[in-house]
Amino acid sequence: MSSDSALLIRPERADRPEVVALLDALDAYLGSLYAPEDNHILDVAALLAPEVDFLVAELDGRLVGCGATRRMPGEPDTAGQPYGEIKRMFVLPAARGRRIAEQVLGTLEQRLLAAGLSLATLETGRDQHEAIRLYERCGYTRRGPFAGYPDNGLSVFYEKRLSA
Repeated sequence: MSSDSALLIRPERADRPEVVALLDALDAYLGSLYAPEDNHILDVAALLAPEVDFLVAELDGRLVGCGATRRMPGEPDTAGQPYGEIKRMFVLPAARGRRIAEQVLGTLEQRLLAAGLSLATLETGRDQHEAIRLYERCGYTRRGPFAGYPDNGLSVFYEKRLSA
């Protein structure tokens, strides 16, 4: 992958073989950090749901990253405000350091705004230091649990108010 390659971020079906391979790499990484019951992931079937927007990042014709949002109704933990939950953010280790995740996240945020949602939330693991740096660099602030996530000491919760 050359440094002057153009990055393409686009919607894709999560059940395509090359996407499943990317998700498997993400799951293996998460499995190395946390017990299965502490991983709050959307599986391939859930990523195909109509309320999910799944994107891939492609560099030199090869998938190198992904991310998704799940549109959620308002709930007490969001003061009744509907929101988009950021899910399945991942960039292959060989493609890191190029701000690909930041670009995927920005595209997801733009798509949430276009869908009429101005609140983005996410849950990540306390041991995912790169992810925490990414979200904080991109303007996410810590918040309490939402969407029924357990406050188990392993999860870190964030939100961002989106604007055009």
